[in-house]
Amino acid sequence: MEGGSSCRRVALVTGANRGIGLEVCRQLASSGATVVLTARDEKRGATAVDALRELGLSDVVFCQLDVGEPSSAARLADFVMDTFGRLDILVNNAGVSGVRMDVGDPAALHQVRTSMSAAERLEWFNQRTAEPFEEAEECLRTNYHGTKNVTEALLPLLLSSSDARVVNVSSSYGLLRYFSGEELKHELDDIDNLSAERLDELSGLFLKDFKNGRLDHRGWPVGGFSAYKVSKALINAYTRILAKKHTSMRLNCLDPGYVKTDINFHTGVLTVEEGARGPVMLSLMPKEGPTGSYFNGTEQAAFM
Repeated sequence: MEGGSSCRRVALVTGANRGIGLEVCRQLASSGATVVLTARDEKRGATAVDALRELGLSDVVFCQLDVGEPSSAARLADFVMDTFGRLDILVNNAGVSGVRMDVGDPAALHQVRTSMSAAERLEWFNQRTAEPFEEAEECLRTNYHGTKNVTEALLPLLLSSSDARVVNVSSSYGLLRYFSGEELKHELDDIDNLSAERLDELSGLFLKDFKNGRLDHRGWPVGGFSAYKVSKALINAYTRILAKKHTSMRLNCLDPGYVKTDINFHTGVLTVEEGARGPVMLSLMPKEGPTGSYFNGTEQAAFM
């Protein structure tokens, strides 16, 4: 690899073969970082690396990663250890929507993209989504457990850095305002008494209540994208727990905004360049910057 990595920051981005993840890789590599681009599909990941190299960004390498498989995260950690010996920046971007969508006529998508407000677009999607249990299960496995698996596998390498950053791509859908249960809201906001083990338990409780049609029972989010909302709320809480435990690192989460990506059939209002600004800013922030915080784009915001 050209330039060596001893003086360059080493960054790793999950779910990076397209969309926001790929653009975060481009911007970090352009800023002088050595970038490990990861993706579940080996062919797509290698193609993405080739595309970045064609832009003159030679310090980008690919490593296959399925965030839902702990053994895959362990292999990734071995690769980073053997190649670089440390990790300075981790951007957990990989995620799924937790729903099945039927958008119907492609011509309708053009109308959505050109004539509806952001709120109207979200409502349009809500009306065309179904939430089978299998999708909800995959959503928690990928968005919450997958992010946690990858972070914990890479934690020793991050702690080997003198100035590490962890950026968890979340969503405004993960804010606690979407929970109707006051007890749940309080528990997820009570970081002094919350543990990662309890978050695992809450993930299981949600899936149990979801399967039994009892989301109202504990006050889980309803009204569409329930599993997605819970997965992101758990990631927000996990970010805060880790930040409290590892004070030498900067760990934050953010909503990149409603970005035009495959997950929403490119009906978002922001470009991927705009959507990547927040993750890149948090990846490169000064050492005295915030930690355990939530950002809406590039602005700090509340978890509620």
